[in-house]
Amino acid sequence: MSQDIIRDFERVSTELVKQAEEFQAAILADVAGRRGAMHGRIQALRPRMKVAGPALTVEVRPGDNLMIHAAIALAKPGDVLVIDGKADQTSALMGTIMMTACRHLGIAGVIVDGAVRDSLEIDEMDFPVFSVGTNPNGPTKSIGGRIGHPISCGGVTVNAGDFVLADADGIVVVERAKLPGLIPAAHKKVEDEANRIAQIKQGKTAASWLVSSLRAAGVLKEGEEL
Repeated sequence: MSQDIIRDFERVSTELVKQAEEFQAAILADVAGRRGAMHGRIQALRPRMKVAGPALTVEVRPGDNLMIHAAIALAKPGDVLVIDGKADQTSALMGTIMMTACRHLGIAGVIVDGAVRDSLEIDEMDFPVFSVGTNPNGPTKSIGGRIGHPISCGGVTVNAGDFVLADADGIVVVERAKLPGLIPAAHKKVEDEANRIAQIKQGKTAASWLVSSLRAAGVLKEGEEL
């Protein structure tokens, strides 16, 4: 096997995926230190789409999808294809045929820093796809790339086997080894936010930290109130 293809790597476990996939991407991004979120240019093809699982990383040259075909052939059920397409929007890297193959093989979804096409048919399939946009141009299939290596996708480093979660807000990446420690924090974050929303509905709309932060920023003098 070519050194450009890493076939074997440790994936985040199925059990951890089940525990983490219930959260919003925003919750995981917050408890991960407000980092790991991809650039907002990569968005759900439709807002209802959501996907979670271990990343199968792919790097391609702009406008060429040869290595994506290879990655589909190597993927395991539950994998999420995470593709560094260099943010190119001049041609689509994937369409209905490839997405149908992904779905048939049990691939959980596709995240591509590039364009796709056949968006209406993908919508009808209800297969989770996140991309920079769409373009009707087809790709070439002739230039080598890499599979299973670290990539940069949407400005975030993604290692094969890392946990990725994508929803209507965008995509967050969590390093495989860090995910177990974040799940309790995510549960607490959800509980804290629910409590805060309940307080707001009771009329306590001002954040408890607001005045002290305004003083620290020099907006209010000591002893001043809003």
